[in-house]
Amino acid sequence: GKLGRYPPWPGKIVNPPKDLKKPRGKKCFFVKFFGTEDHAWIKVEQLKPYHPHKEEMIKINKGKRFQQAVDAVEEFLRKTKGKDQASSHNSNEEKNRRNSSEERGKQSAGEEKRKASLSEGKLKKGTGEGKKRVSSVSSERGSKSPLKRAHDQSPRKRGRPPKDEKDLTIPESSTVKRVMTGTVAGFKWPPSVSEPVKDSDPHFHHFLLSQTEKPAVCYQAITKKLKVCEEETGSTSIQAADSTAVNGSITPTDKKIGFLGLGLMGSGIVSNLLKMGHTVTVWNRTAEKCDLFIQEGARLGRTPAEVVSTCDITFACVSDPKAAKDLVLGPSGVLQGIRPGKCYVDMSTVDADTVTELAQVIVSRGGRFLEAPVSGNQQLSNDGMLVILAAGDRGLYEDCSSCFQAMGKTSFFLGEVGNAAKMMLIVNMVQGSFMATIAEGLTLAQVTGQSQQTLLDILNQGQLASIFLDQKCQNILQGNFKPDFYLKYIQKDLRLAIALGDSVNHPTPMAAAANEVYKRAKALDQSDNDMSAVYRAYIH
Repeated sequence: GKLGRYPPWPGKIVNPPKDLKKPRGKKCFFVKFFGTEDHAWIKVEQLKPYHPHKEEMIKINKGKRFQQAVDAVEEFLRKTKGKDQASSHNSNEEKNRRNSSEERGKQSAGEEKRKASLSEGKLKKGTGEGKKRVSSVSSERGSKSPLKRAHDQSPRKRGRPPKDEKDLTIPESSTVKRVMTGTVAGFKWPPSVSEPVKDSDPHFHHFLLSQTEKPAVCYQAITKKLKVCEEETGSTSIQAADSTAVNGSITPTDKKIGFLGLGLMGSGIVSNLLKMGHTVTVWNRTAEKCDLFIQEGARLGRTPAEVVSTCDITFACVSDPKAAKDLVLGPSGVLQGIRPGKCYVDMSTVDADTVTELAQVIVSRGGRFLEAPVSGNQQLSNDGMLVILAAGDRGLYEDCSSCFQAMGKTSFFLGEVGNAAKMMLIVNMVQGSFMATIAEGLTLAQVTGQSQQTLLDILNQGQLASIFLDQKCQNILQGNFKPDFYLKYIQKDLRLAIALGDSVNHPTPMAAAANEVYKRAKALDQSDNDMSAVYRAYIH
């Protein structure tokens, strides 16, 4: 498959333990995964029938553990084949009283007929037939789940019931057990590509490719494995599901870490890497910023090239495309320290062209490259609660696991280099435009004789309520513009996002209007204040 896309995994629908609550929201089944003995709640839309997708799965994943899982499925099917022949597929009376072993026995002959009800759930969304078939098994509600919909397509037309609809009906009283392949999987990473699961942080999530829904806890408390869960756009999420690691402790990688750039974001990141026990060598353009981290146990690098040459994985977080290029290509730069096997992770928010160029020169020297810009601010960086958007070398992404857990709450793997840059610019475009709108509303309230505090109170009671809205409004009301996210950097991101729209002839009028307001704020010497100081551009 595409770079970064994790393969499907075979599993079987089983009855959940009586004391285990079902996730809220969309209908789902409790699935036991072959070869790993993991269990997870899987939404009905995520399930695919085993036989039609068997060859595709095998092509995608040639690993030993996966082959063992396929062997387990085939053994299971052999044992139940006889029961399949003995069971009656067309009797309504029979289907209302069949038990779990009979259901398992219908694998091989009934698989194609079940395709519509277990795969492509979204094709039946909004239609009575699809909902009716699964309602008896999936209407219960319980804890939240981040398991997402599989990236599926079906040739069958939307809304049309499949042939032999009667054979797809799940009886109210049945124990449903089916063999299927879910693009959601229970899979334990081999020690060679990730840290021991027992020390993983249960509050940290990895998302591969992308994710559109808010992550939440989806694992069984007793399971001490990694859950790999696929979502709507074809991504997987990896969660540490070890309930014993409630303190969030992680085992730091034994690789030597380098870090270049100790600004608002970099400082918090390095602090958290050190707290979690990583060996870190730091460098900053103004060397005095390194002193605090040397006291905390970091080593000092004299040049970017030296840091890269002495470390296994070097991270960088600088201000803009020019700084990112200078850091790599300049004198005593990153590129001079790159040799085969060296790893470079650029966390700067830059445009896709810049990051693609940097990736090419790093890889041309035998290095490995990952882009990993972060969504957040100084406070979130200090708290180790950043959102990391990564793309590039998938193996390097996995090698960075303990580092990402130390610095963030969530990471997303988005595929090929450039994807993370584009996504990050879009995220910051939305955030910057929203900040300008907040400032516009507060100033309009003021000049029309309305209470700004009352406006905030009203917004906080409505659907726009958020931490961001409240904090930025409080900054403005208190006149406190101490930088949490520099205004000059959000303007830079708006500028780059507009250029991204230009490159594909896509209109970005909202971002363009917001950008003009930030430019005015910069002209009023607000560049080094927080983005909320855009408020001052509206004051007459």
